Amino acid sequence: MAIQAVTTEERALIKSYLLLMFIHKVFERDCRIIQESGVFKTPQLYVEVVGNGAKRAAVLLREVKQEFTKRAIKVYDIGQSQDGIQARYACRGYIGSMNILWPSFREEMMDRMRAYLGLVPPESESTEQTQPPAAALLSRASIAVP
Repeated sequence: MAIQAVTTEERALIKSYLLLMFIHKVFERDCRIIQESGVFKTPQLYVEVVGNGAKRAAVLLREVKQEFTKRAIKVYDIGQSQDGIQARYACRGYIGSMNILWPSFREEMMDRMRAYLGLVPPESESTEQTQPPAAALLSRASIAVP
């Protein structure tokens, strides 16, 4: 029996890793800006909300990294271009790459960030098939939203 190349679940884990890395950086940056801006009368409240989102992202990122160790996955090169995100990875000896275009990456980031902040997703105005909620996206990678 032949060993299967990189599975759909492993690709989903790599994608989750990329999303969580960016989400965590965005939350951390936003906390710093809120604290340093001097614009808010009560910045500590906003920092607390965004900080809790950052903590959730960090917990999930740690869980993804633990799965990486179990599955012998390593993401070793992440780049950004005008078109999107590119990542090179090794998975059980297989070398691969993943390219995610900005529109879909940003949309999924926003969905997940809303979930991590405990916000209700905005109602879709279109009648087209909608993307699954962030919790469902995480469950595909065997990770649940805390």
